[in-house]
Amino acid sequence: MVVWGRQAVTAGGKVELQVFTCFVGNGSEMKIELTDKAGKSHGSFTDQISGNRFWTEVKVPANAKVELYATVKLPKHGLSKKSDPLIVIPAVQITNLKWSQKEARRGDVVKLTADVKGVQDGAEATVDILEYDADGAHDPITKLPTLVAKSKIEIEWEYEYHEDTDEIPTDEEVKRYGNKYNPPECFFTVTIEGLVAGKKQESGLLLFKDWVDIVLKDQTGSPIPKEDYVLHLPDGSKRQGTLDDEGTASEKDVPPGPYTVEFPNL
Repeated sequence: MVVWGRQAVTAGGKVELQVFTCFVGNGSEMKIELTDKAGKSHGSFTDQISGNRFWTEVKVPANAKVELYATVKLPKHGLSKKSDPLIVIPAVQITNLKWSQKEARRGDVVKLTADVKGVQDGAEATVDILEYDADGAHDPITKLPTLVAKSKIEIEWEYEYHEDTDEIPTDEEVKRYGNKYNPPECFFTVTIEGLVAGKKQESGLLLFKDWVDIVLKDQTGSPIPKEDYVLHLPDGSKRQGTLDDEGTASEKDVPPGPYTVEFPNL
């Protein structure tokens, strides 16, 4: 008797296979061949019977289709036995992970998408968004449940920046970002039926850009207009400008983090 450990398995997965015999000598050689419904061979291997029983774990070929059979042959005894069919379920494939944009700002609504094969529409999926760290210690930001629809994952997320004051940049990050700065970048993964896609940042990195509003007033609360300023940014760079008639200025698309403002003429 040749028995699979399960009735169905995903292509590329593993399944238990057992062979039971009677009156066959201990140590008898056997050959096991795997074939699909079309009769195509997917490899074979040899082993030995021990105590009228044999157990092994078989990896189902990724290209096996519909059904897989195991045929056991005992050459010295002229015996052969074929298993019942093992139903082969197409492997889940999650590809083409993408952000809808390359940069995000506070309050931006970003769309995350991925293509999915091998599952029915309505299948549950989980999107995990993480802050990238070059040393691999990525910080989880949020977890978003969703469903597969029309063979796709599509979900929106409102970007929120939470400064990680405990993060210490690596030497690589220090050299890359002005010797002291590591800008926040995010990537996401998609999990369906235990398969996780995107661990190697296939989605690409979403870079966060911030803005700074500058307001200058005197001791009475009145605005101080037309004053020159120097904005010192967390990556070591500077921006210079002049306040407007209301004593205000706004700097867009700056790296997030702690800032200082200098008024050289005061």
